[in-house]
Amino acid sequence: MPTHLVAALDIGGTKIAGALVDGDGRIRRRAQRPTPAREDGETVMRAVAEVIGELVGDGSWGEVRAVGIGSAGPVDASAGTVSPVNVPHWRGFPLVERVRELTGGLPVELVGDGVAMTAAEHWQGAARGHENALCMVVSTGVGGGLVLGGSLHPGPTGNAGHIGHISVDLDGDPCPCGARGCVERIASGPNIARRALDEGWRPGPDGDASAAAVARAARAGDPVATASFERAAQALAAGIAATATLVEIDIAVIGGGVAKAGDTLFAPLRRALRDYAALSFVRNLTVAPALMGTDAGLVGAAAAALRAFPGTPAERLRPAVNS
Repeated sequence: MPTHLVAALDIGGTKIAGALVDGDGRIRRRAQRPTPAREDGETVMRAVAEVIGELVGDGSWGEVRAVGIGSAGPVDASAGTVSPVNVPHWRGFPLVERVRELTGGLPVELVGDGVAMTAAEHWQGAARGHENALCMVVSTGVGGGLVLGGSLHPGPTGNAGHIGHISVDLDGDPCPCGARGCVERIASGPNIARRALDEGWRPGPDGDASAAAVARAARAGDPVATASFERAAQALAAGIAATATLVEIDIAVIGGGVAKAGDTLFAPLRRALRDYAALSFVRNLTVAPALMGTDAGLVGAAAAALRAFPGTPAERLRPAVNS
């Protein structure tokens, strides 16, 4: 009996990655191109087509029965379009239709990249066995996704769980999304670095002014760097607690480049969460680092496709619930 595969695409502002993924979450073939993010929309699409072309050329392509796409957002799964903030010439771009054409009419499932990461962590990672979870990517931006009642909950447009644009500071800085005081405006990597620089922190001789450099300074005891991470942790805690209060999640999984700061982020986050998650039904909320690493987008896009279409081996994706 043949092993059924899905094709997965992970589309961001830096790279366009593709893979063939089996029903157990194993990546069987990879392809990748840089994202020509500042070029016109058709140039970006050509890079996607090159990645798909490599996958189609694989001898096992005949076993592929669906395509999953996790894309930087916003996305609109109901319309099949994407408008990534960091790919400025894709606005309402009909990505699902174009990918369907390139893959011979296969069914295509589109979700935001935060939802894809959530699908991966629930299937194979830190949220495995949890019925209700929030999974977050804290990096250049802050995205997320939800698992509710044991199932991925992408929402009608594929953006549900986008915690980065929950407002946690009503009088805070304007956010590019149009609101004020969003989690992303405080807790993303560039904003952690921005706050530290504004408060007087200065990079070392190498000139590295990234959030990773701020994290190193915080570990070395720099009070300004430490304060910037504590502020980010407080914003994340407020957003997580709000989500937990609304939908009763029992775990929040955090991945992305900022999460690599380890206890520099997680220790103040857990402390702040005790203040914000005060109601009895959210006090036992667990916070854990993500486990899937850089493959989360591809594995999650595959998982979303397997769950979406009848006839795929989706029953193999449901993890056992912790007793």
